Amino acid sequence: MGRLARDVAIIGVGQTKFGEHWDLSFRELGIQAGANAILDAGIDSGKIEGLYIGNMSAGLFMDQEHIASMIAEEVGLTKTNIPATRVEAADASGALALRQAVFDVASGSSDIVVVGGAEKMLDVVSDVASEYMNATGDNTWEGLFGATIPGLYAMMARMHMNRFGTTREQLALVSVKNHKNGSMNPLAHFQNQITVQNVLRAPPVAEPLGQLDCAPVSDGAAALVLCDLRTARDLCPDPIRISGTGQGSDTLSLSNRSDLTTLGASRQAAKAAYEMAGIGPGDIDVAEVHDSFTIGEIIAIEDLGFFPKGKGGLAVEDGSTAMGGQIPINTSGGLKARGHPLGATGIAQINELVLQLRGKAGERQIKGATRGLAHSVGGTGGTALVHILEVV
Repeated sequence: MGRLARDVAIIGVGQTKFGEHWDLSFRELGIQAGANAILDAGIDSGKIEGLYIGNMSAGLFMDQEHIASMIAEEVGLTKTNIPATRVEAADASGALALRQAVFDVASGSSDIVVVGGAEKMLDVVSDVASEYMNATGDNTWEGLFGATIPGLYAMMARMHMNRFGTTREQLALVSVKNHKNGSMNPLAHFQNQITVQNVLRAPPVAEPLGQLDCAPVSDGAAALVLCDLRTARDLCPDPIRISGTGQGSDTLSLSNRSDLTTLGASRQAAKAAYEMAGIGPGDIDVAEVHDSFTIGEIIAIEDLGFFPKGKGGLAVEDGSTAMGGQIPINTSGGLKARGHPLGATGIAQINELVLQLRGKAGERQIKGATRGLAHSVGGTGGTALVHILEVV
């Protein structure tokens, strides 16, 4: 894919705290995130020409479909009858919503749009939530026979360990690192640090993965304001350009894949994004990657080209992915500590990168960061998105 017809930039970001929100509805979470993004952009809502919402499972978790119209009404955008679109791609829903919005603005169809992601997942008991999340994989050929999403990622982990010598401790170190980063993020679901021993002694989920290898079920919302770069220069002192976007797909079921230690969709999405941006993995200063399970981060940093295949575990162990390392990964705390409200996750990753590139990430700031990469995965890899951001 070549360059976009028009350069596209982010001028505003907003997010709720991720975690347990018993006192806030789905609507209220979306309103908070959207309002914060619009305030950050410093624009009047009357300038907004489109709305894109990433949401995986409102129909399951709260018996409500037609989410785009509902959110547009709640944030006052129905007065001008602007188009509002819901996008679904499991955990990658927010990231795919952003990609669709990028194409909208790049084409010239719209100049300013809002992209949001939201999920309300804690209003059902944990067993029901797990059942709903199984729908992100192949429920007919895997879920029906007891293969849960944690169980499928456990198969990936075991294969990676057997083939490359990845250790249980290396998996645990992913969680330890991300909790440390999350402890510096006031919007993270978990802000506590943990140890390798905490991870190894946690209750088992699907061998070799334990409870602290798995991202939590979270409520939350995130939003951003997107516009063409020419408009952005007039409205914003520090617009962040989206220089690359890529998407890949793969089989829904693991059983039809030739290799469990790599996600073909991630590799394709990264290839397309790098080509559009005209850069390579070595040009990225900071990255947010999909770590719904600890093995997910290790596979991701290999598939994205940051480290050779099979060396991801060693990279985590030697500190290459920590703050101050070769390529800091998941400075927000990642899905593991920041939280994982599925539809909001892809937007939250982008928001973290915007803060990093603006130099406003506080304690977790990566000094001199000028390019960032966000990587989002739907389910076990049926869909993957990669976006590359850079300082203008």
